Amino acid sequence: MQISSQVRRFATVFVAGAVVALTTAVVGKATQTISTPNAEFVSYNLAAGASTGLFALASNQAIFVMGTQTTVGFRGVASATLLHVPASFIEWVGLESTAGSAITQGFSGVAGTHILWLDFSHQVDVEVGSTDAILIHNAATAARTGNLTLFW
Repeated sequence: MQISSQVRRFATVFVAGAVVALTTAVVGKATQTISTPNAEFVSYNLAAGASTGLFALASNQAIFVMGTQTTVGFRGVASATLLHVPASFIEWVGLESTAGSAITQGFSGVAGTHILWLDFSHQVDVEVGSTDAILIHNAATAARTGNLTLFW
C-alpha cells in the first residue's frame, strides 16, 4: 500500500507539472504585442493647378492612405493601400471619392500617374510623384483644401 500511495503522489505531481508547463507554453505564445503605427498627417491648401511637395514612402510594406477634401461644394473622402518597391514603382488598390466612386488599382513609377481622387468632382488627386514618393495635385480652376493621412 505504501508503494502505491507514493506512485499516486508522484503521478499527481508529474501531471500537475505537465499542466503548468503546457499552460506556460500556450500563454507565452498567446501574448499579443500592439504597437503604435508610424503615421504622417498632411494638410493642404492648393491654388488652382498647384501640387504639394513629394511625400516619401516607407519601403516594402503596406501603407494605408486616407484623404479628405474639405472645400465646400467639393468635399470628398477616399482611401487606398500602397506598396512602395524602392527605385521601381508604387502599387495601389483603393476606393475613390464620389461622385462616380470606383475601385482604383494599378502600379507605376511614372510621375503624374493618377492613384486616387480625393474630391467629389474628381479634380484633386493623389499621384505618383516619383518611383519613391507621392504628391497631391489640384487640377481645379480654384483653390482646394483638405488633408491626407498615411499609416504604415
